[in-house]
Amino acid sequence: MANRLLSVGSTFPEFKKTSVVSLEKGNEFYDITSEDHKNAGKWMVMFWWPKDFTFVCPTEIAEFNKHNEDFADRDAILIGASTDSEFVHLAWRKNHDDLRNLHFPMLADTSKSLAEELGILEANEKVAYRVTYIVDPQGIVRWVSVNDLSVGRNVSEVIRVLDALQTDELCPCNWQKGEATIA
Repeated sequence: MANRLLSVGSTFPEFKKTSVVSLEKGNEFYDITSEDHKNAGKWMVMFWWPKDFTFVCPTEIAEFNKHNEDFADRDAILIGASTDSEFVHLAWRKNHDDLRNLHFPMLADTSKSLAEELGILEANEKVAYRVTYIVDPQGIVRWVSVNDLSVGRNVSEVIRVLDALQTDELCPCNWQKGEATIA
């Protein structure tokens, strides 16, 4: 039986995973933990894609990268993740023009243990669905979005939801940063 999707209000699982953070020889890899964003007092946005060396995935990764400063301006740590190895991530970054200059880590969940705990593995291929988590500085999941394997997500919507969550107020439908909240 498949694990249930970890959802809003849950504590994000503890993890320590190797990530690709650079193309510079000797500095390619870094271990990331579930405590990093909490210790920094920051939000975490973790987005998952099914497989490296595919077609929809790099469009999403490149779009998140274009908005890396937007996440940083909101005190959010951005992490991309899949069940591919750090070596596959590194090879893909070296091979794909849009991925060479990423400003966020590519987490490698080769054991699939984190993806299993999150309940985001597709049943047949055991690859992660296109899932995005927004986690607050205390480690609580505040938003989850899941897309089918064939459909890319909307990065602007992730930013909009992060903005809304950070107001800690009631935000109406289609609310945008700077607009009035509900009193």
